[in-house]
Amino acid sequence: MDFRLSDDQRALRSGARQLLAALFPRERLRAMVDAGGPGGAGSPGGASVRGASVRELWRELGDAGFFSLRLPEERGGTGLGLPETVLVFEEAGRALLPGPLVATHLAAGLVEGAAEGRALVTALDRSGPVEHLASADAVLLLDRATLRILRPDPDPDPDADTAVLPRALGARPVQAVDPTTPLHLVSQLPDDAGAIPAGPPEVARLRGEATLLTAALQLGSALRTMEMAVAHVKARSQFGRPVGAFQAVQHLCARMFVRAEIARCSVYAASLTVTFGDVSQAKLLADTAAVRNARDCLQLHGGFGFTWDADVHPHLKRAWVRAAQWQSAAEAEEGLAEELLTEFPGGLATGQGEVAANVEISSE
Repeated sequence: MDFRLSDDQRALRSGARQLLAALFPRERLRAMVDAGGPGGAGSPGGASVRGASVRELWRELGDAGFFSLRLPEERGGTGLGLPETVLVFEEAGRALLPGPLVATHLAAGLVEGAAEGRALVTALDRSGPVEHLASADAVLLLDRATLRILRPDPDPDPDADTAVLPRALGARPVQAVDPTTPLHLVSQLPDDAGAIPAGPPEVARLRGEATLLTAALQLGSALRTMEMAVAHVKARSQFGRPVGAFQAVQHLCARMFVRAEIARCSVYAASLTVTFGDVSQAKLLADTAAVRNARDCLQLHGGFGFTWDADVHPHLKRAWVRAAQWQSAAEAEEGLAEELLTEFPGGLATGQGEVAANVEISSE
């Protein structure tokens, strides 16, 4: 089998990179970071500045067909498959697009206006933090066998001092490490009376797709921080030589490349199989690549890397947020271990013919 990208897939990835660079250039990212950073307009739960910025971006992405990639053409979509969608989300991660991209993409065709970017949709599969809740038009609830959708009350209390959906979920705003990702903490999801059953889509499938697309975002970020690090060490000189000429620096860059390429292979493979094991492996490897590459990129930038103006900061902070979404490292490791023990109930044989009693999977 040939797993190389086709000409059409390469053209799609290139076109997506050019489009997202035009829609969300560095200046727009820095404006959002500064609005949510020290001394900015940011506050726990999200400021109106960030909400308005994401709304505007959402309409532009909707016009470009970002959220309707997998909708059939007769329903106004592009009719692409999951592998092609992964390529586009990889570019979104590279550009560090803000907002609940994965949830809104999954909601296309389920929530009115999601495909066109008129509706901003977030999602929860358990109690815990949820992004962009205050500015969301709907929430996908994937905590049960049947998909449920929570929408705002059509007749909200005009005297209420909180947004409709956070009030409906009993959520409280919390400070996020990523200044472009406002968070609320939900302690308990509503019962059946609090949301509308949405019917056919299988929740397990949606959760798997959400995990994979989040891994694709992490992959794009890992590749971008690797490129940033290599560009910096080529341009920065010390002792009359480019920093990149020193062996210790080259080793760091090589490890960044290896992490990113292993994650890329895993994410691309999972987009074809979409099995629990492959998706879990892809998320685990992509999370590790995104976080560790961002850390190494920060280190290679030296003292400047620790300043607020360094562009690596948003990548590292977003990687931390995404690593906890949909499937954490501990959950992925436990799931993969269970699959191995199911496949090999007697244990894993070692090279000496012995049987390994314990199976340990590490994300390092």
